[in-house]
Order: sequence, then structure tokens, then C-alpha cells
Amino acid sequence: MLYIGSHVSYLKDKQLVGVVKEALSYDANIFMFYTGSNQSTLRFPVDKDLTREAHQLMIENNINKDKCIVHAPFIINLANYGEDNTKFDFYTSFFKQELERCIELDIRNIVLHPGSFTNLTKEEGIKNIAKGLNYVLKDIEGVNVLLEYMSGKGTEVGSSIDDLKAIIDLLDKNVYEKVFVCLDTCHINDSGVDIADFDKFLDEFDIKIGLSKVRCVHINDSYNEVGSHKDRHANFGYGTIGFDKLINVIYNPRLKDIPMILETPWVNRNEKDTWAPYKYEIENIRNKKFIDYINQ
Repeated sequence: MLYIGSHVSYLKDKQLVGVVKEALSYDANIFMFYTGSNQSTLRFPVDKDLTREAHQLMIENNINKDKCIVHAPFIINLANYGEDNTKFDFYTSFFKQELERCIELDIRNIVLHPGSFTNLTKEEGIKNIAKGLNYVLKDIEGVNVLLEYMSGKGTEVGSSIDDLKAIIDLLDKNVYEKVFVCLDTCHINDSGVDIADFDKFLDEFDIKIGLSKVRCVHINDSYNEVGSHKDRHANFGYGTIGFDKLINVIYNPRLKDIPMILETPWVNRNEKDTWAPYKYEIENIRNKKFIDYINQ
């Protein structure tokens, strides 16, 4: 089955009900959202009544909650704390809070950017990420953490299969079972992998990590050429990767039943004409046919 959706908004007054309704407005059958700002620790309490209403709405509309995704905020950077216990405590405490919110919302998959090593070495960054995951996940049950494959912008960790393998290999046994991977087509392209060779990429991933560890794919086009290390998402079929290559990723039989999430930008023709493209992109994906919805 094709599980297809997009990033949607989680707002204080509507919470998960608003998330589900927005996803349905795009004809999606899954979704991804932040539980608050992606750049701050500001969070409002989870409303249990709204959560129950949202889950009933999901049941009525055949949205599989087990395929839905939370995205961790960008300010969590497990790679860069070195010997600084203050940073370690901040990042791990806030991340644990996000995991507990996932449990409250009963959305049990959370995507995490591995982080940037900044003024450390990559090897130190990798060790820090594993240490943080081992610390946070040792007492948390029922939530999967999906490490996102990154573009390699700046000092990002996770822009290669080897980076992700190095992190996973350092995880404690009980934590290893809770950690998976989220692929991102824009990031893969920008990291230096031609999406035309996606099966070759999957072969390497399967040998080094195992395809069973893939739990989500962000299906974004890219404004950048292969290997640019820039990470700028383009609308589906309007970038350098192109519609046909992205369709081949989505319908690759080795990724059957894996959630596919759009993180493409809103269309911005002018300040009075700005709108979400997801309904049109999802329609094009389901039909496997590119219809130019921006310029028509």
C-alpha cells in the first residue's frame, strides 16, 4: 500500500485534530508534524480530549497512526557537546520530553537530525550522538527514533551510509532496537548520490545497515545539483532530481509500505498567492503522471 502524506501544522487550539484534518484536505493517508516550534523549547500541554478525537477521526478515515511521524525540533544537537554537561543535559532532557509527547499523542515514530559536530571532529560527533541516544532511550519504551540522512551541509553528521552505520554500531543492544533511519531524496542527492542509481544506494545500505532499518522516506526534489551539500528542497518534479526518478523511489518494491512524506515548499507566486502544494503533489504521485500545477 502507498502511504503518502506531508508535513502539516500542529496548533495550540486544534492540536492533533487539526493535524488530521489538514492531512485529509490533501487526500493524504499519513502525516508528519512538529509538536511545537522547531527552533525553541516552547511547548503547550497535550489536550487528551483533542487527542482522542483525532484518533477517532483517523480510524474513520483509514489513517494508520503507526505510519505517521513526528519530527524532532532542529535545536536538538546531540553531536556537539563534548565535555559540556550543560549542553548534554539540555539536549537530552528536551529530546526526552519530545519522546514523552509522542507517547501522549500515540504517534510513535520521531525523525531526528543527527546533529552537527561544529568545533569537534566528526568521530567525536558520532560518539556523542550514540551516547545521547543510549542515555535518552534506555528508559523509554514504545517510540522509534529515525535518524535522518542529511545533505552534509557544514559539519552535519549523517550524510553517508557510513556515518549512520557508525552511530548505530555504537548503540546499546536495547537501544539499537529502537533506532531506525529516515531517508531524504533531496539530502541523498545533495550529499553526492545520483537518485538515478537509487537501487545501487539501497544495495549498499542493505549490506551495511539493513533495509529493515528504513522506516520513512522524505520525498523532496532539490534545487541543487548532485553533491552540492546545500539542502534546499524543491517542489516534487520541479527540481534537479525530477519527477520520474522520484516516482521510481516511491514505488520501489524494496520500500513497500514505508511512509513517504513530502517536505516541499509552499508555492509562492506573490505575497497574495501563497499555498500548500501537497494535494496536487499527492495526486500526481498517485497517478504517476506529472501535471504542472504551478504554472497552469
